[in-house]
Amino acid sequence: MIMTVIRTAFLYFVVVLSMRIMGKRQVGELQPSEFVVTILISELASIPIQDLNRPITNGILAIFVLVLLELLLSFLTLKSDVFRKIFEGKSATIIKNGVIDQKMMKKLRITIDDLLEGIRQSGNFSVETVDLAIMETNGKLSVQPKIKYEPVSKEDLNINNVDKGLPTLVISDGKIDEEALQKISKIDILKELKSRNLTVEEVFLMTVNEIGEFVVIRKEAQK
Repeated sequence: MIMTVIRTAFLYFVVVLSMRIMGKRQVGELQPSEFVVTILISELASIPIQDLNRPITNGILAIFVLVLLELLLSFLTLKSDVFRKIFEGKSATIIKNGVIDQKMMKKLRITIDDLLEGIRQSGNFSVETVDLAIMETNGKLSVQPKIKYEPVSKEDLNINNVDKGLPTLVISDGKIDEEALQKISKIDILKELKSRNLTVEEVFLMTVNEIGEFVVIRKEAQK
């Protein structure tokens, strides 16, 4: 029992390290080769856990060989268009100028339901609103709506955009974040709280952006 726990913990860290080496893509964004390697790694990691008679080093070695092969393949696809097309394929246009390419759909084995689902996930709810739709190599559908259906931007309305920057955490659950004091003084923090009739202990969350705007959320009353 203890040996199983130790093996499981050790292989867990090996697998996590392997996935970190491979990169940070989400599961839905994995290329076919990356998806296959991920499945194989999980299978190889489970074998030494299930069979204590098998040396754990065999599983670890096999995992790192797969990772090295994946890194090699990634390097080749990065440097060579031929390798990229073979192992990753290329994107395909499903809708162009508002017209669905039915032959391409059959070639890619995409159903109407798949197409409509991809369009909805892009924020469009009708094929009529779509001008261009491209099936990417990771299986996701990129959609460009027709001009008359595109959302209005601030630039279209001649509204000046102000970059407020990334908000800085000032107070978390009644405690001032020490790193925040490098950007804002404690005096300014207390001054802002005083204007709101609050103390540090009464604040659940407080942030401040680059132009000095505060967001303050008060703690809920304890029942």
